[in-house]
Amino acid sequence: MQLSKRLLAVSNLVTCTGCLADVGTDHGYIPIYLTEAGKISRAIAMDINKGPLERAREHIRQKKLEDRIETRLSDGVMALQPGEVQTVVIAGMGGNLIQKILREGREILFQTEECILQPQSEIELVRKCLQEEGYCIQEEDMVWEDGQYYPMMRVIHGSMNLLDIIEYRYGPCLLKKKHPCLVRYLKQEEEKWLGVLQKLKERHT
Repeated sequence: MQLSKRLLAVSNLVTCTGCLADVGTDHGYIPIYLTEAGKISRAIAMDINKGPLERAREHIRQKKLEDRIETRLSDGVMALQPGEVQTVVIAGMGGNLIQKILREGREILFQTEECILQPQSEIELVRKCLQEEGYCIQEEDMVWEDGQYYPMMRVIHGSMNLLDIIEYRYGPCLLKKKHPCLVRYLKQEEEKWLGVLQKLKERHT
C-alpha cells in the first residue's frame, strides 16, 4: 500500500512488533500498511464514527486481512482492554482531542509500550500534557506535505527533563538533531515576522 508522506512518517515511528491500535483510523491505511509490511503481528482499527470505520473495513477486506486487523467503534481508546495492545497510534486530529484521549484513557494507555502521536494543532500543549501525564518523548519527526508541516512523535512512559518554552513549541528531539524540515519551517517563520516588522516600521515613518 502506498501511503502519503505524513502517514508513512507516522508508521516509521512504530517500533513494537506486537498488536497496534490505530485511533481515528479513518481509511485504515496505517494498520494495513504495517501488517502487510510484516512490522506488526495484528492490529485494531478504531474510530468514533461508523462511516470511517466502514471504509476501513472495506479496505481491510480488499487486502484480505480480516484475520489480522479487527475494527471497533470506539471513543478514543475506551474500546481497548488494558494490556491488549503494545502500540497506540493517534494521528491526524487536533491537539485538544489528543490531550482528552490521553487523559481519559490513562488506565488503558498505562499498559502500552509506546504511543505515536501526530497532532494537527496545539502541539505545544500536547507536549506539556505528555509531561504532566508521565510520558517521555523518545523520537520526533516532521514532514512537509500539501503545503503543511506535520510534526509527530514517539513517546513511552517515564519522566523527562522539564522542557523550556522553545522545546515545548518546536520539539526537543527536532531541535537537538536540527531536523531539516524544522529548519525550513523556522526560516519561513523568520521571513514572515521580519515582513511584519518591516510593515510596522513603514507605518511609523
